[in-house]
This record gives sequence, C-alpha cells and structure tokens, in this order.
Amino acid sequence: MKKILIPVLFLCAACQGAVAQTAYLEKVEVQDRAVAKEGRRVVVEMDLNMDEMDMKKQHSLQLVPMIVSGDRAHEQGLDTLVVSGKIRHKALRRADALAGRDEDTTRIRRRNRKAQTVHYEASVPFKRWMIEGNLELRGYVTGCAQCDEGDENANTGPILPFTPPVYALSPKETPAEEVKRRAVTKVARLQFRQDADRIVPSFKRNRQELDSVQASIDAVKDDPNLTITGIYITGYASPEAPFDYNIRLSERRANALKQYVERQNVDIPDTAWHVSGHGEDWEGLREAVVQTPRLLHQGKVLEIIDQCTGNRDACEEQLKAIDPSDVYRRLLNELYGPLRRNEYRIEYNIRSFSLEESRRLLRERPDMLSAAELQRVADSYGQGTPEYREALRVAVETYPQNTVLRNNAALACIEAGQYEEAVRLLQGHCGSEGKLLNLLGIAYAHEGQEEEAVRAFREGSRAGYAPATDNLQKIEEMIEYLRE
Repeated sequence: MKKILIPVLFLCAACQGAVAQTAYLEKVEVQDRAVAKEGRRVVVEMDLNMDEMDMKKQHSLQLVPMIVSGDRAHEQGLDTLVVSGKIRHKALRRADALAGRDEDTTRIRRRNRKAQTVHYEASVPFKRWMIEGNLELRGYVTGCAQCDEGDENANTGPILPFTPPVYALSPKETPAEEVKRRAVTKVARLQFRQDADRIVPSFKRNRQELDSVQASIDAVKDDPNLTITGIYITGYASPEAPFDYNIRLSERRANALKQYVERQNVDIPDTAWHVSGHGEDWEGLREAVVQTPRLLHQGKVLEIIDQCTGNRDACEEQLKAIDPSDVYRRLLNELYGPLRRNEYRIEYNIRSFSLEESRRLLRERPDMLSAAELQRVADSYGQGTPEYREALRVAVETYPQNTVLRNNAALACIEAGQYEEAVRLLQGHCGSEGKLLNLLGIAYAHEGQEEEAVRAFREGSRAGYAPATDNLQKIEEMIEYLRE
C-alpha cells in the first residue's frame, strides 16, 4: 500500500493565537489506507503515524474519520479515536475508573518524541452516496477545563471509485437490397342480378365502381416511377344456390370485371391479369349480421354461421328454415347483395432512386424508398448527426417490422445519449431479437432502470445473443457492488 501524507485544511474555532499550538492533524501521516466495500458495509483501515506530533500534556485530540459524499450533501462518522497528552490521558483514565468503566481502547496516550503508529479499523453500513466520496479526518482539540482549543479538518483523498460498466453495443447493420414490390387492394362492389355474371354499367352504382377501378389502375400506370407487375381479381358470391355452383359463378364474375377493364387497358400485358373465384363469402355474411343488431333472431343466425364448417348447402337450408321466414327474406334482400362483389389487387414495382432523389422522397414519400435506400440517405448525412437520426426515425416509421433499421436507429440514439428515445424505439418491438433486446437493456441501464435492464439482457441472453450475456454479467456485478 502506498503511504499518504494528509494535505491538512486547518481551522481554529476558539482560542486566539492557538493555531500553531493546536495544529495536530498536519503532523499525522496516514499510511496504508484502505477503504473497501465488503458485503453491505464499508470497511476503513489505516495506520496513523504520529512520530512528528508533539501534544501538550493537557490536550486531547478527538480524531473522527468521516465519509463525505462527493457533493458534500451527506456524511457518515466512524468510531472516534482520542489521542491525549500525559496529564489529560491520566484524567480520562481516572474518570473511567470512578465511573466503573473498562479502560477505553480508543484512547491513546501520545508519547512525544517517540515513534508511535496506531492502527485504525472501523466499518459502517454502505450507502450509495458514499461512492466516489472522500475520507476526511476531523480533529477536535480540548484543553484544561474542557476549553475549546480549536477544530481541524484534513482530507485523506477519494474513496470507493466507481466506473460504470461499458456495455457491448449491437453493431450497425446494412439492410438488404431488394426489389420494391408494393400492392394496393380495393373492392369493386359491382352489383350483379341474382344468378348473373354480366356487368351492366348502368345498373345501380356500377358506373361509379367501374370508374373507381380505372382510377386506381391509372394512378399506378401514370406514375413513371411505378411498373405494374400483376392485377389480381377475386370474385365472391352470396350463399344462395348450391356451393359448387357459386364457386364457378364467382369466377365468372371476376372474369367479367377482368374483361371489362382489360379492354380499357390494352397496354397491360396479358400475363399480368389473374382471376380466381372465392365462392360464397360466409365471413362477410357474419360481419354483416353482427352489424345489423335489429335483425330478428340474430343470435340464431350467428350460431348457424359459426357452426357451419362442413356442408355449406345444409347451412343455407338451416337459414331458410328459421321461423318466421322474414328472417331469411331480410338476409336475401339486404345482406346478400353486397356479398356479390369483386376484390382487386394491383401489384407494382418501384424503380430505384439516386441519392438526391431519395433525400427529397424522405421528406415527401418515404414509402417509395426501400430500407436500403433509406439507410443510404441516413448515412449520407454522417453517422452521429441529428439528420442521421431523423432519417432513421422516418425509416423505422416507414418499415416498423424491419429489425435492421430499428437496430440502427436505436443504436444512433444510444450513441447520442438519447436513452429515452432509444427505449421508445425498442420497447414492445424486440420480440426474440437478441440484438434489439441487448440495446434495450443498455438504454434502460443508462436511464437508471436497472431491473428493466437486467430483464432485457436476460431475454437477449436466452435468445442466444452473446453480447447480451456479457452485459447481463456486468450489470449484475454493478448492482451487487452498489447494493446497500
């Protein structure tokens, strides 16, 4: 252990002209000082070398080691050591004898001009505020008749150094390049007469529906950045008539829409058109029944629908058999009609964009950019800049399921000290992704939420992510070190 000579900060609180006579602490040399946390206590050990200290015969020095917090807002005293001159020491021993007390081993007689070293050891319960505090010595000098000869203070230096763990970060990743495939799905509620598959534009609202279909196709065709790769039309039928017949009828209705729209879009290749028949839409029927609360025997109707897992024609007969017959008549006249419809999905690819174009689209249409393009925009601003973090924030909002972008965005926030924002990005979005759970644990740790950090690291470790395992060990060791 290295020896420490105390830099004394000397104060005299009473007798004028007593400074030179009562400055005892500056003559005390602290040797082999050790302050350590053992379990939930702090143990202080040191040797006090008093070889250079001459003490007046009638003086006593109450030497009180004090643990003081770094901000001086807290302090904790340890056992007091009393060093006395010859006469004062005898008086104290006499007082002990008269009071029937055992001789106090914390009372030391100073034998002037002789080598004298006292070993001091004491302990107190640990408190977190003691971390990176100081060990001070307070000296209270008294003379004859208990008159106050002055107080002294000396700082022996810092104690209980603490370095927060350096957690292993999940590294930045590069999103994969991909073809930007998109799709828009809409419903064409064309009205067909019962048992019919021919489109009559003038029938009910068919004209508006057909115009809406064409407008959806034009929105993609007229955008030079988009290329249609497929148009998928699915026909649906209502439950009346035999089940197998309705499958064929729904396909014929889908073909009818395809042929009608195809004639207006001869520039779309034949290979792009796809048609299928779904048949009877029992799911849609159930939803319509639920949304018709005044339907007579609504519960019975829903029971038949929910239990219909086999012969659909038999289920239809059960609906017809509900008494009174007005129930089925209302189903046929009000709820079945909208089930006879076509749904269409337009699939298209988006072209690649230059960096300059991508920067503009980041503000206007980030959905037109791929994950890789969004990452390149962020990288172009320079990692660590506010623009970098903002670009990644937009990227995560655009692709919330992309774990690479979420990892990079959270990592950027942690590196910038924005731990709360990192928690917001990750909380509830990690799933079993070890790299994300690791970052969440780091963000929680820096926020001071140690229990949440341990939980996240533990989950990341269970997911097989090695850095999370290492970080879990670090934070558990830190928690144990700081445990009161």
